[in-house]
Amino acid sequence: MAGHSKWANIRHRKGRQDARRSKIWSKCSRAIIVAAKSGGGDPGMNTTLRYAIDEAKSENMPKDTIQKAIDKGTGDGDGVSYEELRYEGYGPHGVAVMLELLTDNRNRSAAEIRKIFEKHNGNLGATGCVSYDFNAVGEIYLAKEKIEEEALMDVALENGASDVEDQGEAWRLESEPTDYAGLRDALESAGIEVDAGGVTQKPGTTVELTGDEAQKVMNFVEALEDHDDVQKLYGNYEIDEASLS
Repeated sequence: MAGHSKWANIRHRKGRQDARRSKIWSKCSRAIIVAAKSGGGDPGMNTTLRYAIDEAKSENMPKDTIQKAIDKGTGDGDGVSYEELRYEGYGPHGVAVMLELLTDNRNRSAAEIRKIFEKHNGNLGATGCVSYDFNAVGEIYLAKEKIEEEALMDVALENGASDVEDQGEAWRLESEPTDYAGLRDALESAGIEVDAGGVTQKPGTTVELTGDEAQKVMNFVEALEDHDDVQKLYGNYEIDEASLS
């Protein structure tokens, strides 16, 4: 997995996101507002809000900005009602993708997402066309330079981690979705810094891509992630690390 490490994909995406921070924070705020509006402003009682806050922290969103979004969700709101949508389909070279959106206009979003798929030689499919091959898991990444293996294992395996995977420059921890929050809390309480994490959708099978194929898929993925309404994108592709440079 060294050449197709998801950690490398995460670093590449984060580097790209640094150049578009305001858009990323806007998406994080939208997720927090919607979660707080539907389930309340206490992340200890509202797991959806907890996940949204964790995502915002991973994007270095300031604490006061996070709190403003929570207050907005539990207060009068911003006058806009967002609808949660999921789209599924196939991109270039047959890669499977699932999208989670928050939108104030279902018809507009559907048309724009379909156009992106078509532009990149993909096909937007029916509900269930790819989701059958994905399963929800908790996922945490930690840079190896920040933690010794033995110390990590002691905390991780005692607090819900079902797997600890060596990804070259980082450790990847996997858990059941219900164990994610407790595992992350335990790591942070032990002074172990989490670099990225959340409840994600893990594909049962993956497609490894290099060279021109990898570039076409990256262009497709980045076009979808640039869309204002797309909150999450899950795919079954593995991009060769050399193709990310």
